[in-house]
Amino acid sequence: MTDHFQQSAFDAAALAQSLAKAQGFALCGIASAEASAYADELNRWLSEGKHGEMHYLADHADIRADPGKLVEGAANVIVVADAYHPHAESQVRSGKPLGRVAKYAWGDDYHKVLKKRLHAVCNALEAQYPGYTYRATTDTAPIAERELATRAGLGWTGKHTLMIHPRFGSYFLLGTVVTTLPMQTSELAGFPAPLGSPTGHCGGCTRCIDACPTDAIAQEGYSVDARKCISYLTLEHRGEIDEQYHEPMGDWLAGCDICQEACPHNQRRSSLAGQDNDPLQVHARYTPHDYAQGFDLLEVLNWTAEDRQQAFIGSALKRIKLEMMQRNALIAAGNHLRDHDHPALRERVIELAHADNHPPLVRDTARSVSQRLGYLP
Repeated sequence: MTDHFQQSAFDAAALAQSLAKAQGFALCGIASAEASAYADELNRWLSEGKHGEMHYLADHADIRADPGKLVEGAANVIVVADAYHPHAESQVRSGKPLGRVAKYAWGDDYHKVLKKRLHAVCNALEAQYPGYTYRATTDTAPIAERELATRAGLGWTGKHTLMIHPRFGSYFLLGTVVTTLPMQTSELAGFPAPLGSPTGHCGGCTRCIDACPTDAIAQEGYSVDARKCISYLTLEHRGEIDEQYHEPMGDWLAGCDICQEACPHNQRRSSLAGQDNDPLQVHARYTPHDYAQGFDLLEVLNWTAEDRQQAFIGSALKRIKLEMMQRNALIAAGNHLRDHDHPALRERVIELAHADNHPPLVRDTARSVSQRLGYLP
């Protein structure tokens, strides 16, 4: 009976991995659905307010820490990773001041790209193993996907808190299937390649910590204060951004890749990406859009609601409201104008500082930037 159960669990795991590969996922592993080993650390982080305005993290902390509360009777979690492009082909942009976008958002909305294929995996497993529960999730569900990814052998958690694969770095998007189906875990299978033990390989390296311009990563690593993180400030924070972060934000409009760009484990992947010897599949829907080169700051500051909607069709960035995007563009414009004169951009910043027909967030940010540059008293 035991041998039969083990064989069935082995077969189920093999099928799951085969289905994931057929769907084009770069990596797939299986973790047990046990509760998080870091629940206390999560609760401490939340109690210190380091999640900022991301109230959903606190609202569902108990579920996030235990897959069994997300899916009753959960036995295992299938964890998949999509690779995405770490660079975009250069295009001539006529020297226009541009604002950068984090690499994960260069292609189509990863939530949809992941979810559709995860559902296909669920359906195929259910056809072979009926009577079990299968729930596909992305980062919109309360689940600790990075911890589960490390348990499943996809990598280890780096000092910047992102998952790092020992060969391929950290440019990955994660998805899961939480299931009641018994399966052999990656650990019990001995972490077959390209998987590996979640043993960390950051060692004494502090490049991500040193590179972060807002000091968002704790000095000892493995913890990020979201309230200081450029990704949080540009994507999640709804109000004015504290002036102390304006200059460190540089030209980032949506998200930030600085800690990943500094990581030595990403250098090899970046050098191979897009070449014939690139070892990872990258789904066609992650092909970079034109804005991978950056958004024209002046254009963004002149956007209407319809312009924003058109720019973000099919993009994960569509969650950024127009006033937030223009707030971010004003800060990036201020940083550009600090070192380079651009009359049209300068005039638009000053104009917005006096524009009573714009939201207070835009007008107040424009005033702050104008004052910092000496355009206003």
